[in-house]
Amino acid sequence: MRRFASSQFRVVLLAVLFGIFVFASTSFAQTTGTDAPVPTASDNNAIGVTFRLIMGHLVDPITWTIAILSIIALTLIIQGIIKNRASVMIPEESNNTIRELIAQKKFKDLIDFTETDPSFVSRALNPALKRAPSFSSMKEAMETAIGEQTAEQFRKIEYLNIIGNLGPLLGLLGTVMGMIQAFEKMHEAGGAAKPAELANGISTALTHTFLGLFLAVPCLGMFGVLRTIVDRLTIKAALVAEEMLLMVKPAEAKPGAPAAPRAIPGGMPQPAIPAAVRKPAAPLPTPVVSG
Repeated sequence: MRRFASSQFRVVLLAVLFGIFVFASTSFAQTTGTDAPVPTASDNNAIGVTFRLIMGHLVDPITWTIAILSIIALTLIIQGIIKNRASVMIPEESNNTIRELIAQKKFKDLIDFTETDPSFVSRALNPALKRAPSFSSMKEAMETAIGEQTAEQFRKIEYLNIIGNLGPLLGLLGTVMGMIQAFEKMHEAGGAAKPAELANGISTALTHTFLGLFLAVPCLGMFGVLRTIVDRLTIKAALVAEEMLLMVKPAEAKPGAPAAPRAIPGGMPQPAIPAAVRKPAAPLPTPVVSG
């Protein structure tokens, strides 16, 4: 799991997916060149016709851009599904280890463990432990750490939202380019262009529109799903971290507690008597003045 999270492994995975796409597109492009038969209305397989049209526009920069973004989006979706799970973000093994160290009062070992453990709870608890014994400072440090980690988790899936919003825009750009091409053919023919001459530009426009939507729909859908999962897991992890912080809360003096016993030199320590129950000293006798 940690291997997949490394940047080097993601680059290798992206390169493999891109190579597969290039190999498949090159193979299909050889069979859908200028000498290949043009799909007709008699073709019953609409998916096959659409796929052949897409393969016929691989030399278009818009198509290549959408293809590269599709591979990146697929990588982000796989990574988001694998990493945004309770067993990865809030592993029970780490939580049990932290509870055992707190119960045994091994706070030095607890700080060392949370320093190296990558779980959400450990990364939230470690800054708080370094602020002891002030509980207000510990709580403030934990809230800051939780906020930073939550923002980091959302930033990881935000790229899906960006790619999903770019999809329709790229499709619209390709559509405009295709329509420009179609009207240019019409202009060259003096306004009397045949439908076959306009078909290439119109098919290019519609193909780009299809590819832009095909990129946007899964990206935005998975972004919504992953955002809900991240929100639920971060709230759960924050509650677990707060519970553990209360377990290591330093003891505080309670108001109204009796004062410490006073020590009398050369004698046994005497307990302090609260002021409310102390007996007032007896008044001195009034001196009698003789006449």
